Amino acid sequence: MSEQLPDVQATSPDVTVGLNRVGVTGVEKLVKLGREEKRPIVLMAEFKVFVDLPSWRKGADMSRNMEVIDETLEAAVAEEVYRVENVCGEAAERLLKKHDYTTQAEVRMEAEYVTRERTPESDKPTQSTADIIASATATEDGTREEIGARVTGMTVCPCSQGMSVARARQTLNDLNVEDEVIDEFLEKVPQPGHSQRGHATLTVETDGDPPVDLNELIEIARESMSARIYNLAKRPDEDHMTFQSHSDAKFVEDCVRSMAEGVVEQYPDLDDDAIIRMRQSNDESIHQHNAHAERVATFEDLKGEVDGGE
Repeated sequence: MSEQLPDVQATSPDVTVGLNRVGVTGVEKLVKLGREEKRPIVLMAEFKVFVDLPSWRKGADMSRNMEVIDETLEAAVAEEVYRVENVCGEAAERLLKKHDYTTQAEVRMEAEYVTRERTPESDKPTQSTADIIASATATEDGTREEIGARVTGMTVCPCSQGMSVARARQTLNDLNVEDEVIDEFLEKVPQPGHSQRGHATLTVETDGDPPVDLNELIEIARESMSARIYNLAKRPDEDHMTFQSHSDAKFVEDCVRSMAEGVVEQYPDLDDDAIIRMRQSNDESIHQHNAHAERVATFEDLKGEVDGGE
């Protein structure tokens, strides 16, 4: 009979300090995302799995964490799911039950998601990608789930464009063009501004299942920027994107506020305590740094601000 190995993780640490998150990252699993009357979408998802650790315990049971996440995700692969956040929720609840020393379990997931659409002018079929972001946090009080996405688009700097407008107006004045004609021209022909590739992130977190649709959140995030971009673009499509983006120049701050407005308009009946996370990061074309803005707010606060409240 072999001697039982000691449970070193259950011993007391030399420094009795509790930890908020202990677990594993970079766990890759296939998840089947079901669709009504269509073939399921197969996602290669990457998971992060955490539990909290009390001050009196040296370590978490890493092998047990992996066992739980494997059990849950293998079941998810065998059976199609319609909401990826539910996979995170089920795994977090299993973690909480399996670890009698923990008070909170968290599971986070990201996966590349492909949507099919058509180019705006040439009407050619093309694909666009978005990064799905899902998470769940389970405690003895219940489980909160989060769903959303990170998408890429195009923005144009209003400040740079404003300088171009001033230059165009002065040039036309020097050519003795009438003011009324100048005004009409500048209204119809947007002036250049330096463009940026923008990255918009939008998620919604609620108690239980968030009553939102992933594809709708992706649309809100894409529409928050100056223009959508496409993997395939013929010359008419390039002209469309260029004209549209310069017709709707936006700072990073404008993009975040546009997401806020979109969520309130699309989901006016969300729970007041729903947490909305909005983030915009732009890859600057004329600087070596990037521009960034974000907001995290309850739906109650966000709706009050969008509707004009204090």
